[in-house]
Amino acid sequence: MPEKRVVPVIGSLADFESKLPGYLNSNAPLALLLDYDGTLVALANNPANTLLTANMRKLLHQLAGHPKVFLALISGRGLRDVQSCLGIQGITYAGNHGLEIESGDGTRHDYALPAELQTRYTTIVKELTEKLENNGAWVEDKKVSLTFHYRHVPADSAEHYRQAAKAIIESHGFRANQAHMAVEAKPPVNWNKGEAALLILKNQFGDDWAKNIKVIFAGDDNTDEDAMRLLQGSGISFRVSTDPNIQTYADFRLASQGVVEDLLTWISITYNQ
Repeated sequence: MPEKRVVPVIGSLADFESKLPGYLNSNAPLALLLDYDGTLVALANNPANTLLTANMRKLLHQLAGHPKVFLALISGRGLRDVQSCLGIQGITYAGNHGLEIESGDGTRHDYALPAELQTRYTTIVKELTEKLENNGAWVEDKKVSLTFHYRHVPADSAEHYRQAAKAIIESHGFRANQAHMAVEAKPPVNWNKGEAALLILKNQFGDDWAKNIKVIFAGDDNTDEDAMRLLQGSGISFRVSTDPNIQTYADFRLASQGVVEDLLTWISITYNQ
């Protein structure tokens, strides 16, 4: 059974080859699964204000077009939102923590929430909006999951807002997950970024995908740990964090969000030799 632990850190481009010698092979297909916020882009006060660097955008387009590289984005954002953020056609996108998946050819897999959960979700949105959407806090409604942001709330009130949002979410049977100065409400279903990652890999490469391809996953959030846990032993995953003592299911910690660019550069160099 996988367990969280403190893992080796990677802080530069040179670290990838020195700590993962020979893992990548330009002749072996690679499935590259990536989170968006906090991974491909630095976190912002408002999700609408995130911006890919020019080099990151260039690397992603290069890798998306490589015949040996399969690129997929698995984000907490709504599907159309993350698609518009990246703007790359023909790749797989998963939104709402994998509840919505659309492959490059337009094939969809949507986790259909029961009517009762949809009703409860609507009630959560209403209560959070009426009771807590003030003083800089706001609700990001993604239709099947939401994020309650309290980054702009005065520091002496932030904990109150966090606890109050968590209580409302959990009172209706939804899961309240802590994010970066935010609380995410997810439906109580057996589906997450990890399950979405496995489905994407199976659909693209078949049941024996683990024997035939290399897999890399990178994410920065607690919701990404589900993918790191399920991919342990079948691929290499990276947790983006500045905390040297963070416990994670990932194989390595990336010392900062900027090191993700080094990760993509390492992959690009390998597959374009």
